[in-house]
Amino acid sequence: MAGKLAEMRSSEEIVRTYQSLGWKGPCLMNPNRVSRAHAPGENPTYLLRKDSAPRSLPNQYAELKRLIKQRGLLDQQPAYYTGKTAFTLGLLAVSLALLFILGDSWFQLLNAAYLAFVFVQISLLAHDFGHRQFSFHSSRKNDWLTLVFGNLLLGLSRQWWIDKHNEHHGHPNQVDLDPDVDIPLLAFEEEQALQKRGFPRFVVKYQAALIFPLALLQSLSMLSSSIEFLAAKKAKSTLVEAMMICAHFALYLGLLFSVLEPLQALLFIAVHRGLFGTYMVSIFAPNHKAMPLLERDSDVDFLRRQVLTSRNVIAHPITDFWYGGLNYQIEHHLFPRMPRNKLREAQPIIRGFCRDHSIAYHETGVLQSYREILQHLHKVGAPLREARKAR
Repeated sequence: MAGKLAEMRSSEEIVRTYQSLGWKGPCLMNPNRVSRAHAPGENPTYLLRKDSAPRSLPNQYAELKRLIKQRGLLDQQPAYYTGKTAFTLGLLAVSLALLFILGDSWFQLLNAAYLAFVFVQISLLAHDFGHRQFSFHSSRKNDWLTLVFGNLLLGLSRQWWIDKHNEHHGHPNQVDLDPDVDIPLLAFEEEQALQKRGFPRFVVKYQAALIFPLALLQSLSMLSSSIEFLAAKKAKSTLVEAMMICAHFALYLGLLFSVLEPLQALLFIAVHRGLFGTYMVSIFAPNHKAMPLLERDSDVDFLRRQVLTSRNVIAHPITDFWYGGLNYQIEHHLFPRMPRNKLREAQPIIRGFCRDHSIAYHETGVLQSYREILQHLHKVGAPLREARKAR
């Protein structure tokens, strides 16, 4: 098996080989119930066993983790995150200043677009804090850190995001277990597509064309999920979270409607929230979309589960900043607690380790990553379009 994988050149060949091991569908190859002891997926004893699945025996993940720790790549980076936090809050302060400087000018729509960029940068910091890439010794302080960045600054439930994100990290691209492959208006395999009914079925037919227009609604979707989560009292601090979200919108709406005319304020909100969601989708979708899916009962081992379901976007200072380090998705999934500024240094170690152990490591450019996603979504929706033509 290892020799065969080592000889493969195309992503499709890799997928066909792994379909016999529990992968689903033809592919082309989506912060704080994280414990202080382990980030999701960092427990090297998490190995599912099945005779037909590739094994990591001896434990290859433990071997890789030793290499990473020897380089100090899992050490906390307080200076980096202090500077990154100050810089990001400075970006937010610029937008606030522009709100008052520009007044009720239509140039505020440019400020709305800029604020969307800032909100994603805040989201990326909240993501890092949720993974304990930076943490205080006090768990209470860590909770407040994510409450401020998630609930107060973004208006989203920190606990909803953490619970959802931890499920994703534990079961990337695993059907019925990864919430990021259970999206009402999208399908990632033909079986999912054929199960859609009504409006979702219509959307899935043309999902390749509609995914980015739908991304304009992503911010609204996240807010709706946060409200639903808190209404069900699933958070450990439901009242505190709800109050901070209310404070966010009181400040947000209060400032906009006090400075801008009502129509301008409404357009500001539409532009800001729409571009915020679109930017979020644009940097999260390449991570796993159109990568192999796993059956619910698949026993692929932890190391391969994380690597083979993830896609890296080629590193560059600009992409590293724009993606907030998520372009190193393979490294991040293997070591979620690794500080963002150490991912680039870890990449050649992990890529070389995968090469030596005949584990496919998929990395592509920005445009190619979108091309792979759109081609896959188009292919998945094909049976629905063909069924319509056959009528």
